[in-house]
Amino acid sequence: MWTFIISIGLLIVGSLVYGKFIERFFGADANRKTPAYTMSDGVDYLPIPRWKVFMIQFLNIAGLGPIFGAILGTM
Repeated sequence: MWTFIISIGLLIVGSLVYGKFIERFFGADANRKTPAYTMSDGVDYLPIPRWKVFMIQFLNIAGLGPIFGAILGTM
């Protein structure tokens, strides 16, 4: 159990340090528009609502897409 707790702690610290490094190295800009807005064509580049983005991410985690895809399809 101690190994698990230490691993989770290292993962959190590592993601914070790595995130700060990437932000400083690449210069993240919150005002920069994404390709969905700059190259919008209505097919491939299309802005979607924030809730739908998180739903897509949820369905892709650990292969849950086939399970929840069928459930959502029947609904």
